[in-house]
Amino acid sequence: MSEKKTILTETADGMGIITINRPEVRNALNSQVIREMREVLQEWRENDQVRLVVFTGAGERSFAAGADIAQLNRRTFQDGLAGGLQGLYDEIEMYEKPTIAAVNGYALGGGCELAMACDLRIAQENAKFGLPELNLSIIPGAGGTQRLARLVGKGRAMDMILTGSVIDAREAERIGLVSRVVSQGQLMEEVRKVADAILSKGPLAVRLAKMVVHTGFETDQRTGLILEKLAQSLLYTTEDMREGTAAFLEKRKPRFKGR
Repeated sequence: MSEKKTILTETADGMGIITINRPEVRNALNSQVIREMREVLQEWRENDQVRLVVFTGAGERSFAAGADIAQLNRRTFQDGLAGGLQGLYDEIEMYEKPTIAAVNGYALGGGCELAMACDLRIAQENAKFGLPELNLSIIPGAGGTQRLARLVGKGRAMDMILTGSVIDAREAERIGLVSRVVSQGQLMEEVRKVADAILSKGPLAVRLAKMVVHTGFETDQRTGLILEKLAQSLLYTTEDMREGTAAFLEKRKPRFKGR
């Protein structure tokens, strides 16, 4: 396990894990966390041994309980326009490799927005989700006003944002904010299981499926279908497609090579 000042990183069996390591402040997100996450994501972008990225938080209480309020208090108009955290989450959402948020406690504000930027969200039963930024007279500005509505619908998103209400893991699962909830102590075991399922698939197909879903969701269905057709046509030219179909016909596990 590699250690920076605010995050821990670990790689094993195709999976890279980024752990926000500020448990004394509930893993609050400050400018150094943003910078170190960006550095690691850039390194792993070029690392073929890392095929999937997991985000989680140190300790047993928090995934990430929002922005560092001490830094937030000093933010200016120019800081808002720079959109550092929003930019990082945009990068995570469109990252070439699949991403999983392993939510092990409070995911509030920027922590909830980090989870929503990931492709999948798996929550431990003690997890809590919320966007309480209006209590500080700001809005969820790292993608929260947009991603929450797209995940759970405009009405529920408006309710959560305007009231600042915090919901538990089961409610988050019910409304579609998370895809799975697991018992205490079972989180990383479930994450590993999901990661293994993804990593067993054709890497190029995983990458293109992610790209087409994200990009197509932001446009009309006809344009999305054209993107789908082009991605499929490209995959038809790959050795991995030949290997995948051959393995199915020969009743064996495929040996994919693409990245």
